[in-house]
Amino acid sequence: MLDGASRLRALVPPMGFGAAQLGNLFFETSDEDARGAVDAAWSAGIRYYDTAPHYGLGLSERRLGTLLADRPREEVLVSTKVGRVLVPSPDAIDRQDPEGFAVPAWATRVWDFSLDGIRRSIESSLERLGLDRIDIVYLHDPDEHWTEASSSGLNTLVRLREEGVVGAVGVGMNQSGMPARFVREHHVDLVMLAGRYTLIDQSALDDLLPAALERGVGIVAAGVYNSGLLSTAHPTSGATYDYRPPPPELLDRAERLAAVCEHHGVDLPTAAIQFPLRHPAVVSVVVGARTALQARTNAERLATPVPDELWAELAESGLVRVFDGADA
Repeated sequence: MLDGASRLRALVPPMGFGAAQLGNLFFETSDEDARGAVDAAWSAGIRYYDTAPHYGLGLSERRLGTLLADRPREEVLVSTKVGRVLVPSPDAIDRQDPEGFAVPAWATRVWDFSLDGIRRSIESSLERLGLDRIDIVYLHDPDEHWTEASSSGLNTLVRLREEGVVGAVGVGMNQSGMPARFVREHHVDLVMLAGRYTLIDQSALDDLLPAALERGVGIVAAGVYNSGLLSTAHPTSGATYDYRPPPPELLDRAERLAAVCEHHGVDLPTAAIQFPLRHPAVVSVVVGARTALQARTNAERLATPVPDELWAELAESGLVRVFDGADA
């Protein structure tokens, strides 16, 4: 059992590869691009890869399993998720998946945090990934399923951890309130937090991050670009925040963030990738990539030196909130 943020820092690399795009998120990713992205990430030293059955109805897991098959297993950290069981739906095979992935709707996602549902989900993920164990498994988006997820769901993952099928257990969500409750009331190793501790949204400072520090739980920060608003040097026309058009005040703040970054010779996406890691509870950032160029660029942004003066100005100007004990 992983039992503290310091140990987790040693085990979870500071950057992970988010594989939603390998599941054809929003539009098709070619096999060539998928291989190029994983190859480039590996060449850049990325050893943590995150996926889920939800991503392309298993396509992301299958592709990732194939693309990692020739890598040394002891060097790779793989995480996936449970909570949505894929139930074959042959009558819909000629339709497009309705949940944002450019794949045939060969299956229906059914919420299931029961013992049987979790075990079936893990068995299917192991088969698709070509693995005999999964390093990290997260309860996936249990927003409307607290009772089941926090009881049978988490208990089953803990049992699988004890059996050696799973290395670490946690929860992955796009909010911070419920993960904070998981951390306070249960024994989880990690939380994958999407979009709630970023350069433009530090709401997790109010609940999850203090709880994680107190309990020694590691935070994996995902969605660090907030779905696109922070992904370019300056916000572009059509940029989205949490997959929707940003309100004017957020667009204005993103521009102000970009101007401060530019003043210090750093682009906005580089600061967006590095910012979460400045909090002592955050052990890794997971960033998606669809192509080799995107994977290389993400790794380069993590390695780019950022002057302390940039963080200081962002804090002093009130553009970001920071952890009281952080060196910002």
